[in-house]
Amino acid sequence: MFDRLRGDITCILDRDPAARTRWEVLTCYPGLHAIWIHRLSHWFWQNELRWLGRFTSHLGRWLTGIEIHPGAKVGTCVFIDHGMGVVIGETAEVGDGCTIYQGVTLGGTTLYRGQKRHPTLGAGVVVGAGAKILGGFTVGEGARVGSNSVVVKEVPAGATVVGIPGRIVEGKEAEAARFAAYAVVAEHSDPYAKAIQELMEHSQELEQTVRALQARLSEIERGADKSSRELHAVK
Repeated sequence: MFDRLRGDITCILDRDPAARTRWEVLTCYPGLHAIWIHRLSHWFWQNELRWLGRFTSHLGRWLTGIEIHPGAKVGTCVFIDHGMGVVIGETAEVGDGCTIYQGVTLGGTTLYRGQKRHPTLGAGVVVGAGAKILGGFTVGEGARVGSNSVVVKEVPAGATVVGIPGRIVEGKEAEAARFAAYAVVAEHSDPYAKAIQELMEHSQELEQTVRALQARLSEIERGADKSSRELHAVK
């Protein structure tokens, strides 16, 4: 248990530049407290003490602002940064080494009991602030979900997803993916934005071509008028 706690504290020190000491992390980080309260509530849930599990989860929500259903499965070295407003549903699974920021929802899209209703996050996934991942699909290892994105379908390993609805803007192998705070990387290239930019540039080129043709047509018309007047004067 103590080795696991040390691992959880170390992962926070590695990922949060604001964290200064182990004592500070242990006493002042609600994400760490929520994880350990969840481990207790999950134990109650697994041992058929369902009401006690829910009540413990409720206390954890009241103390930390982070709601994790006791049925959810949370791996090791999971860091919930800031954490206020995070909601993790009953059938959600959070892999080892994931990072989740404030306001994230791992929610379901169906009301049927007994089904896999909530998402599964592979190891090392980063979910930016305010993102909503809705449905019983998998977000692959090392993937990144940008802040305020809404993801409703499976995400490949190592991919980066942004927007509403979420779309992939970058793909990498899982082992090549790196941690990025709030799932933001400076060199992201959004193919939709790129396509729109290309269309705008093409439109400007067409406008310039049309203006040149109009100018040339005007010159031809003026030349034709002049020739017509000269011909009329000769007659």
